[in-house]
Amino acid sequence: MNKNDSYDLVIKSPGRINLIGEHVDYNGGHALPAAIDKVITLKFKKNNSNDVTVYSKNIDSQFTIDLANLNRSNIEWHNYIIGVIYYINVLKPKSVQGFNCYIDSNLPLGSGVSSSAALECGIAKGINELFNIGLTDTEIINLSKDAEHTMVGTKCGIMDQFTVVKGKKDHLLLLNCKTSEHETIKVDFGDYKLVLLNTNVSHNLATSEYNVRRSECEIAMKTIGAKYNDLDYLCDVKPEVVKEFKNLLPEKIYNRALYISKENQRTLKAVEAINRKDLNTLGELLYKSHEGLSTLYEVSCEELDFLVKYTKKFDQILGARMMGGGFGGCTINLIHKDFVEDLIEEISNAYRNQFSIDLTPIAIHIGDGVKKQS
Repeated sequence: MNKNDSYDLVIKSPGRINLIGEHVDYNGGHALPAAIDKVITLKFKKNNSNDVTVYSKNIDSQFTIDLANLNRSNIEWHNYIIGVIYYINVLKPKSVQGFNCYIDSNLPLGSGVSSSAALECGIAKGINELFNIGLTDTEIINLSKDAEHTMVGTKCGIMDQFTVVKGKKDHLLLLNCKTSEHETIKVDFGDYKLVLLNTNVSHNLATSEYNVRRSECEIAMKTIGAKYNDLDYLCDVKPEVVKEFKNLLPEKIYNRALYISKENQRTLKAVEAINRKDLNTLGELLYKSHEGLSTLYEVSCEELDFLVKYTKKFDQILGARMMGGGFGGCTINLIHKDFVEDLIEEISNAYRNQFSIDLTPIAIHIGDGVKKQS
């Protein structure tokens, strides 16, 4: 299989950023994500068989799925695809037929831009279009999330898949992760740009600790909910209410709850700041978000903390924080456009001297959600 073969359909499926509102999606809160212009390109062709053959150019690897015998693979990336096919069949039995899929990506893997959701939603969108199945956006979002939960084992919230499907060029999405209600917010950062700095580290705690954090939040909510039974999610709980439980909850569980409560409020404040073009306040909220992620939620790492701390010496940088699940990946930075190149050169040298690792800057623009290439 190669890129020069003829294909019936081409899908572009984007990665995503999250400006603020980290780890709130599975706690019923508000996040502020956007799709970006870095994408996975998926080319589909019917093959008139009962097999699906998938080739990934980036890792030069190919595998074949027997549609009559769908089983979890011991190779993780296979399971994103197997899971999507499985859940499409749950919704629309026997609708998926044999096809070939060629995958090429300019999304940096392991950087926190949700290449997994881009792959899931791209596969789902492509199968839907290829066989005219009639899935709605909501069905694509939910079945992609279910595939990650059950086939891959990451108990993610809805934000990543929602953003990949619903993203809109030059707009952020204010997403209520409890109800899936959302509104689009026009992006105007004036002379400032969003730049990702990829640590190029991915500590192996990421998946296991993600699920641990979710469990810790559920423990906190069970205790708080016993007293406040009108509250269903941690993001419904105000910080002053969380503080009532400081001596009832184990310190670690209390810290998790306090972070989530405050982060949800920061997201709403960030929207207010953007709407009034108050970028200084927005930047302060980004720094506070990182502090909470590092000290209360404990999903940062030495490399991420180094990069965020380093930016604080420059007036031309309004804010920075780690982005994504944590333990590696990227920081997201709000930088004056005239300072981007100077910052990248200086911080790259400092990072290399500190960790003997090369930093990868990623300039991004906010783009559309998953779509068929015309």
